[in-house]
Amino acid sequence: MADLLHSLRRSQSNNRFGDANEGEEEEEAVRVLPLPRDRMLLFNQTIIMGILNVTPDSFSDGGKYSNSTESAAAQALRLVKDGADIIDVGGESTRPGAEETAVPEELARVVPVIERIRAESDVPISIDTRHSAVARAAIDAGADVVNDVSGGTHDPDMLSCVAEMGVPMVIMHMRGNPKTMQSLTNYDDDRGGEG
Repeated sequence: MADLLHSLRRSQSNNRFGDANEGEEEEEAVRVLPLPRDRMLLFNQTIIMGILNVTPDSFSDGGKYSNSTESAAAQALRLVKDGADIIDVGGESTRPGAEETAVPEELARVVPVIERIRAESDVPISIDTRHSAVARAAIDAGADVVNDVSGGTHDPDMLSCVAEMGVPMVIMHMRGNPKTMQSLTNYDDDRGGEG
């Protein structure tokens, strides 16, 4: 079998698809998520995501980081220092019963924070949004991943936006929207719900 060029190490590797040679230890696979700007997130261990909500009605921190770009960025850097491997920045509350945030307001909340984090750190950043315009602006500002709680169903342009930008996407599941999701909690038998 011809030598193969390993795509991550750029070195030659013999017989990668055949049986391991007797007496040789197999190398552990390297699991990666390619990111923009020629970087990657390694997945050979558990990845810790630090959550940074920059909304005034955040259920997790009571809006503590919604009034200051500096305090929000400082919190992100603390999360990294404490072990976070990726920071998820969100500017729209998706707690049950939340009203939709207008795109200009969401942009004003997240873009300066992402720019400030990126100025200080190369930590991977995900943008938690349901809006393609916010996703695009966040990636342009330095975010690396789109995290959409609607799974790309809220904004008809989201999936094409993410594909065009060539960035990874976390696809979540939600029935309805934050305002209505608590009233849509019954699933029929074949989806693991009531029986």
